[in-house]
Amino acid sequence: MITAPQLRAARALLGIDQRALARLAGLSLPTIQRMEASDGQIRGHVDSLVKVVEALERAGLELIGDGATSAGGGRGVRLKDPAAER
Repeated sequence: MITAPQLRAARALLGIDQRALARLAGLSLPTIQRMEASDGQIRGHVDSLVKVVEALERAGLELIGDGATSAGGGRGVRLKDPAAER
């Protein structure tokens, strides 16, 4: 669904801190902190993950999954696959 690096990058693009994201998603600050401390794919309650994704989308961010194309216009960033560069 979303990875910890994606979540941190999303916050950076929106210019918000963890506390602001927690408020937007209706979650506690420790929940956001745990999500961002995850290794790779975020694990947690599905309800909490959905709240974060919906909050990011309401704030104007489009999450792009691995191998997916962007549905909308605008600028974006994506990490390159290190294996593809070899």
